[in-house]
Parts: sequence; C-alpha cells; structure tokens
Amino acid sequence: MGGAKNCPETPRQKMIGMMYLVLTAMLALNVSADIINGYAQVDDSLHSTIRTVEADNSLYYRRFEAAMAENPEKTREWYERAQQVRQKSDEFYTYVQDFKDQLVLMADGADKAKKNATVREMGKKDDTNIPHQYGLNEGNAANLKDKIVEYRQFMDQITNGNKTGELNATFNVDNYEKENGEVVTWEEALFHEMPVCATLTMLTKIQNDIRTEENATLVWLDAATDAGDVRVNKMNAYVIPKSDYVIKGNKYSARIIMAGIDSTQTPDYYVNGQQIGKDGIYEFIASGDAGERKYTGKITYKTPDGTIEELPFESKYTVGEPNASISNKQMNIMYRNFDNRYSISVPGVKPEQVKVEVQGGATIRRDGGDWLIKPNDKAENITIIVKADMDGNLALMGENKYRVKPLPKPSAFFVADGNTIDEGTLAKKIITSTSSFIEASYGPDGILDLPFKITSFAVTDGRQTFQSKSDHMTAEQRRLISQMGSGDIVTINAIHALGPDGEDRKLNTISLKIK
Repeated sequence: MGGAKNCPETPRQKMIGMMYLVLTAMLALNVSADIINGYAQVDDSLHSTIRTVEADNSLYYRRFEAAMAENPEKTREWYERAQQVRQKSDEFYTYVQDFKDQLVLMADGADKAKKNATVREMGKKDDTNIPHQYGLNEGNAANLKDKIVEYRQFMDQITNGNKTGELNATFNVDNYEKENGEVVTWEEALFHEMPVCATLTMLTKIQNDIRTEENATLVWLDAATDAGDVRVNKMNAYVIPKSDYVIKGNKYSARIIMAGIDSTQTPDYYVNGQQIGKDGIYEFIASGDAGERKYTGKITYKTPDGTIEELPFESKYTVGEPNASISNKQMNIMYRNFDNRYSISVPGVKPEQVKVEVQGGATIRRDGGDWLIKPNDKAENITIIVKADMDGNLALMGENKYRVKPLPKPSAFFVADGNTIDEGTLAKKIITSTSSFIEASYGPDGILDLPFKITSFAVTDGRQTFQSKSDHMTAEQRRLISQMGSGDIVTINAIHALGPDGEDRKLNTISLKIK
C-alpha cells in the first residue's frame, strides 16, 4: 500500500496630505482583509485534504474488516489495533473540533455561532483576545498540548516504535528560541495575540495531522498483517502539498500518492503530460502572475494480471506576489523625535520571521507584528524595508518611503464642565471654578490623539497679568477674574505645552467674555 520632512503648509497641501493618509489607511485595511482571506483559503484546503484522507481511511477499515472475516487467526491482532487507532483518532479529532467550536462561540456569540464552522463561515475572524483568553488564561492550550503528547505516544506504541521520528516531527510541541534569544512555548506561539482565523487554521492543521497519521498507521498495520493480499475494487490518487500558497520566487512542493497499490511495485507518476521521479515528489520554482494555478496528472500501475491501469488526479495552488502590510497605528506618516508605532506583517509568514530595516532612522521590535520606528533628527525622508526569512533565505517582501515632519502644533482650549472651548461667553463662576483647566490637544475632531502637557500660561484683564506654572489657574488668577464685570474679556495667553517629542510649543490665545 502507498502513503503518505520644515515650512508651513498651505491649506491645499494639507488637504492633499489628508487624502494621501486616508488612501494609505484604506490600502492597509485591504491588505488585512487579504490576510484573513488567505487563512480562509488555507483552512478550506486543509478541510478538503481531511475529507480525502478520511475516505482513504474508511477504505482501509473496510479492508481490515474483510480480512478479519476471511482469516481471523492471522489478522485479529492487527484488526484490533486498527480499531484502537480509529477510536483514539476520532476521540482526539472531536476534542479539537470542540475546542474550535468554543472559539467560534466566543467570537460570534451563541446566536450567530455555527457548529463545525470553517474560518470562511465564521463572522468575527480578526479578534486577537479570544485565543489568548481561552487558550492561555483558561489553560485550555496546556490541555490541548497534553492531548497531543498522549496521542503521539499512543500511536508510537501501536506501531511498536517504528514511526517515532515521524510522529515526533508531526506532533512537535517543543519550545523554540527566537533570533533575539527569547524562548517561546508552543502554547504562546499558537494562542498569544493571534487572530481567531489564524488559531482556527492551525487547529484544523492538527486535525489534518490526526487523519494523516491515522492513515499512515493503517498503512503500516496493513503491511504488518500482509493484508495487502486482499484486493480492492477502487483505486484513488491523492496530492499532498507541503503548502498550497507559494510566494513568487519560492519553491512549491507536493507529494503525489496513490492508495491501494501493491507495495511490491513502483508506479509511474505524470504531471501535465511529463513523467516525474519515482518518489512522486513534484516541485518547481513559482513564476508568472499571482493567482490560482491548477495542474493535472496521472499515476500508472500494473495490476496482478499484468494490465496497466491509470489513476487521474488534479490539484491547485496559489501564487502570491511578495508583499508586506505596513501601517502606522497613529497615522501613516513619520514624525520627527517621536516613536511612530507600526504594525508590519507578511501574509503567510510568522511575525518572528519578518525582518525590518529602516533607512534614515531606528527601529525596535515589539510584541507580535508591532514595531517602533523613530526617524533621525535630520531626516527628511525615511524608508521601511521588509524582508522575510523563507527557508533560511531573506526575501524582499516590500518597502515604503515616507516624508518626515515634526508633530503638528496642537491648539489650546479652556475646559469647563466637560466642554472644550477656545473662545466664547461664560459665567464668571465657571471660569473661576477650581475644576476648570487649560489643555493642549488636536481637538475633538483631530486625527491624532497624543499627550501634550500645559507647562505655563498667563491670565490678564488688560491691566494686570498673573502667571501659572501648571494647567490650572492660580488663586491670584481666579481673584483677578472675580473682580471683572459682565462683558469684560478674560485673556489667557503665553500658553506653553510640552509634546511627546520633547519640544516646547507656544500656543494660541484664548479669549473668554464674562456673562
């Protein structure tokens, strides 16, 4: 059997800049949607493979039943082992499915969650809190890890240790060390700040591994019982790709197998009319335009009576253009003397495999795909270059160039009873209230929301002036205002604020008329 940057901008320039920012943000959102769709495609492909392998497994179980009926003395031990494999595999597969259903339930809610939902079928695919909560905070990731180890050990015992290396590689739950020396557990890699769609896809992969190793074990048991003497009346061909998503310039690899063939003979493999190696491995360098590709082929083999039979097959894979998602979490623009926070990722590549270079500044990696990028003091432009470690080789995924500018000057506002004003008429008791204060911000409609600290301001009635060294009025300032009459103008000027870039700024004057 076979197996497996420094002058004032004009209003027009500001409008152009704003349109650029909005467009860039929209592009970043589209890339994020593509990433989610990419996970859905991978999940769909895994489910398709699972269905194929399950059909093959059913065939093997029927063969064991037939062999048991025909020669129980010879096949009983191996038949009973096969039944244990079926029970243990089904139990573990169902456990993983229940795990997935719980994540979908937490994401979509009881009124919308669909049982046995695929990534494509669920609603809230991008939530990164649920996997962490359910997997790590509630300890379910550790339970899943224990189940994996238990299943691996069981399958190793069933095959008398003959598949130890394969099982350890397939169900590897060891910790691993990042390039920065940080050791990450298997549980953190799968559940820490991962979107639900990614975690569900990895869980589907575990289900795929269960069915695949179940199949490989049945093949081993079949050979051990010599049940290959029992002929079947239907043959099937299968394509098992290492990955059905490949970036241009990288290698596509797939193993083509057939089920039910006599293990004593070697079949011939053909893809798109060309014969490939006897091991059935089909690989090539992806090229051309991005998109889905299909290929067909056949396996030829000789039956016991000498007849040459053919088994056709077809499969597909997706070629993706090298690209990277680069988005500033405040705005898509670089600010001088400020840590600009960016989220940088590459579809299909783990965050630890993404490498970022900055021309004209410095960068610091944060958790997940977050990066802090700070332009040099004199930089007018800055370029972010994103690369990915693809099988030991650094591949360029994309780069973006940005203008470097100082943080825009905020506006000064008088805040009273929760209302933010820069001019107007107010009651004297409101102006002199100890709860009123001066703030510096980009206003309620501002795009940026950054901390600015008022360091000093003055209050004058046109004759006397009193200073404050904080954002609240002093007793002298309030006393000055209390002596003013209705219709008089309170002027708050010489307002200074310190921004997150360390720069001191003198802000606008606030004029308040006493009611």
